Amino acid sequence: MVGASRNTIGIENFRGFFRLRLPSSIAKGSSRYFSTGISATQENHKKAQIIAWAIEEDIAKGDFDWTLNKYKPQSTTLFQAQEWVWNLEKLWEKYCEFMRSQLSETTYQKDYVRKFANHIRTLPSKDARNAIQIRDYLLAKSSTETTKRVLTYLSACCRWAVKSKLLPINPFDGLATDIKNSKSNTLTAAIDPFSIKERESIITAFEAHKLHKHYVPFTSFLFFTGCRPGEAIALTWQHINPDCTEILFAESYDTRLNIRKTTKTGKSRLFPCNTRLRKLLLEIKPEIFTPTTTVFPSHRGGLINASKFTAQVWRGCQSGKKTYKGIVTRLVETGEVTRYRPPYNCRHTFITECLERGVPVALISRWVGNSPEVIFKHYAGVLTEASVPEF
Repeated sequence: MVGASRNTIGIENFRGFFRLRLPSSIAKGSSRYFSTGISATQENHKKAQIIAWAIEEDIAKGDFDWTLNKYKPQSTTLFQAQEWVWNLEKLWEKYCEFMRSQLSETTYQKDYVRKFANHIRTLPSKDARNAIQIRDYLLAKSSTETTKRVLTYLSACCRWAVKSKLLPINPFDGLATDIKNSKSNTLTAAIDPFSIKERESIITAFEAHKLHKHYVPFTSFLFFTGCRPGEAIALTWQHINPDCTEILFAESYDTRLNIRKTTKTGKSRLFPCNTRLRKLLLEIKPEIFTPTTTVFPSHRGGLINASKFTAQVWRGCQSGKKTYKGIVTRLVETGEVTRYRPPYNCRHTFITECLERGVPVALISRWVGNSPEVIFKHYAGVLTEASVPEF
């Protein structure tokens, strides 16, 4: 859907009338322009948009009318019931084009091009006027959290369409606010740190594992810095000063999209190393390296695949005939860890430990890249120390 943007039809005001700019794959030069004969007013923009969508659809299906007669405003079939204007797939595609420059590439690809576009594709009706039916379908097929999130994005899309003079009303306005999330699935519930004893048990288990001991530095680093896993994976030696007393978190790596990007907040941050963390970095620092050498490589020397690390090393999984016994899952079975938690909870563990040691929230905020408001809201405890605790 969104991927067909190269066939997008442009709408232009030319001498007081709307004209359409056809994609270069269809026409060249002056023949790229199709005059609609429709006066260029806000009220008529929707009519021009309907024609543009009709052409885009025909190009995609291979049914483009080269005579252009089908797309003339006099055509009665084209505007019958004006179904185009309410089509959620078309509206979402246009909304994505509008939002792209305002989003990180990861958010755009993951959420807009994939996740929410896929939700729209599975809807029994793509007509925005059937908002209530869509809401009820989502509630029957998805969790309340997913339903609320999808309705929120659909409402944002239709709100943009109203402001863009494509829709007369927003049929999804207010629907998301009526959906109540279950308390057990809130962010606060998701913040579930390991105890210090559990943390040490996990590190010890990695050290004792014949194969997975390769990931001791990576796992320890997550616990000792509270950084996001993608930030640790992206780390190169140019981000660590020569005596390993300071780390610059400036990048993150997204395994699914296979791209380097900025940190989640878009800002770099400096992290001061305590004694244990500095010792870890000095021990693994290679004698010969380039600035772009990865600090925590995978077994094969490339970048760690976060999904595989979680599934095969941390949690464990069944892949075909092969069974991977995850380290943390086995610790849960032996009672050394009370319950399973994913690698991201190493971050929660660090933040919670800092708070319990009395590190000011403003400092923790600078170290981990969360706002003080988020830390105040979702974590507990604040006292008065100004250095990273010795773990």
